[in-house]
Amino acid sequence: MDRPFVATLPLILIACSADNATGQNAPASGEKPFKTSIIADFDAPWAMAFLPDGRALVTEKAGEMILFDPKNGTKIPVAGIPAVDSAGQGALMDVVLSPKFAQDRTVYFSFSEARDGGKGVALAKGAFNQASDGTTKLEGVQVIFRATPYVEGNGHYSGRIAFSPDGKYLFFTNGERQKFDPAQDPKATLGKVLRLNLDGTPAAENPLAAKGFHPAVWSYGHRNLLGIAFDKEGRLWEQEMGPKGGDEVNLIKPGLNYGYPKVSNGSHYDGRDIPDHKPGDGYEPPKLWWNPVISPGGLLYYSGDMFPQWKDSLFIGGLSSQALVRVKLNGESASKGDQWDMGARIRDVEQGPDGALWVLEDGGDGSQGRLLKLTPAG
Repeated sequence: MDRPFVATLPLILIACSADNATGQNAPASGEKPFKTSIIADFDAPWAMAFLPDGRALVTEKAGEMILFDPKNGTKIPVAGIPAVDSAGQGALMDVVLSPKFAQDRTVYFSFSEARDGGKGVALAKGAFNQASDGTTKLEGVQVIFRATPYVEGNGHYSGRIAFSPDGKYLFFTNGERQKFDPAQDPKATLGKVLRLNLDGTPAAENPLAAKGFHPAVWSYGHRNLLGIAFDKEGRLWEQEMGPKGGDEVNLIKPGLNYGYPKVSNGSHYDGRDIPDHKPGDGYEPPKLWWNPVISPGGLLYYSGDMFPQWKDSLFIGGLSSQALVRVKLNGESASKGDQWDMGARIRDVEQGPDGALWVLEDGGDGSQGRLLKLTPAG
């Protein structure tokens, strides 16, 4: 299950270190490394993507996409979004620009929907258009991929999107929908990282198709995959929410089985044990894990110049931990860097055009659903 809202605190910014060997978080220490500016307030925002002109598209849980201008605070609803089933963890989810947005104006987004047979996560695209009177819509919207199968329930949709560095492929996450076994089912896309062509069809030569898997599957054995990002060397990093314990950062490689629900460094919520990752068990272990959990939200690979000391780090939004978490990368290795108490559930973190960090809180409008901009302190 996703971890619930907990009581929030005033905004505090504290750095902490962590012990990688045990997966435990160390006591907080250190000074505030950035200043925080409150830019706007949204109603349960989920994700954002910056346009080339500095404006941003922001998705909200209930199904609204908003064109937001940080310079003047203007918010314009974006028409053309399909009906969203936002019960439970359902939402209008990720939003990402096409690699060729300047030419094709295409916006990709994900959302949860109800259809015959149950509910699932869908991937769609449409052309961004703003008329002379300011009205804005996505034109020609079409769903290009749906998870399979659709099932009952309102959890673990995942729905994160990332494009390969060469712009040829789209990677899409499908959560296991709190059903456990589909993560290991070769015919299901649930509990998987998928590799698609830009039109939503399965990419050719995906590594498991010849073994009888759904042809879109790139890796499997995942739980609730709420962040994927490529680093500068083209490595694909993913973070996912574990069960009771065992939140993970994984280095995604083609064809590998990441173990869930056969193995995990957490346990079932009812207290039943899940075997831990062990060398030689046949499953790919996480590069990093947390217990106590951080409840990871969005994932960012930072490549900007505003915070040079953090270049080539991963940033994770923490939900139940109410934190912004930094992960240090060294080739194919990852280690815990910093964890800052943000006083609110953090759903997503993005890099702005100038290299600033932009953070979306998880709450409602007027109740910690804010957009924050982080810049160097001092």
